[in-house]
Amino acid sequence: LSAPLDPGPVLFSSMVCLKLPGGSCMAALTVTLMVLSSPLALAGDTRPRFLEQAKCECHFFNGTERVRFLQRHISNQEENVRFDSDVGEFRAVTELGRPDAEYWNGQKDYLEQRRAAVDTYCRHNYRIVESFTVQRRVQPKVTVYPAKTQPLQHHNLLVCSVNGFYPGSIEVRWFRNGQEEKAGVVSTGLIQNGDWTFQTLVMLETVPGSGEVYTCQVEHPSVTSPLTVQWRARSESAQSKMLSGVGGFVLGLLFLGAGLFIYFRNQKGEGPLGAGSLHRLFWRRNYGFAEVSSQYMSGLEQSFSFPKRLQCPANPEIISAWLLRQGIIACGLQRQEEG
Repeated sequence: LSAPLDPGPVLFSSMVCLKLPGGSCMAALTVTLMVLSSPLALAGDTRPRFLEQAKCECHFFNGTERVRFLQRHISNQEENVRFDSDVGEFRAVTELGRPDAEYWNGQKDYLEQRRAAVDTYCRHNYRIVESFTVQRRVQPKVTVYPAKTQPLQHHNLLVCSVNGFYPGSIEVRWFRNGQEEKAGVVSTGLIQNGDWTFQTLVMLETVPGSGEVYTCQVEHPSVTSPLTVQWRARSESAQSKMLSGVGGFVLGLLFLGAGLFIYFRNQKGEGPLGAGSLHRLFWRRNYGFAEVSSQYMSGLEQSFSFPKRLQCPANPEIISAWLLRQGIIACGLQRQEEG
């Protein structure tokens, strides 16, 4: 700056502002240089403080088809002088900025640099940040709910919450039984979440009637077709019946699952005669050893193990040679030990 400053603490900052196609201005780059005295010196320093800011803004229209570059100089939160690429030179905003405007306009090389900043600064940075700013798309999450739990035929406020979307250009509409509702619609406008996403609440003042269907429709660049979420007006008795039906259905599923579990557990191994079947037959003493042997030989080809104590046949010779070849000799050994 041409005017000398008091040697107190000074804060300089620079900002690039992207003007996106929804009209919103987004800070893409902030560079801050702070020059402060030591903390010990500041503790007893009563001199006035000065805040000097230089903000460089790039406003884009229809991509980079038209670009406007602004360089604004602000002293203690008051803009004094600016360069506008549409004007081509520095202009004083206040009397305090007039000496600076005259000085910079007299620096021809510096003035040409500012005029070229539309290409060297704005369009250059646009190409760098385009992929994660202009082309960034995040789909919104839509929920619909009444503001208060009210009986039907009473005034209520239906809320359509649209959250977590990017960019900020969005259209939210209300429909009742397929017909668009324009009266009684209130919106909070865009709210920044602080994580490069937005949210908004669009509310409909209405008196819900039984059987009516309310629909919140959302159009956003991240989706190819509109998102719709419905809310149906139900009486308290209808809601109670629905909850009872859902509870009965869930309870029925639980009983069905328990019954199937018990059935299959009892049926396990009852088809082809397996090790479990032989175990039950011996211990229940429903069949003789010879009958079990013949059933096993006629249909089963899988291995099994006998329990430690079996009902041995009265005549050991009925043990077939096939069972002996399979290594099933526990009963014979047991008989010898007992004998």
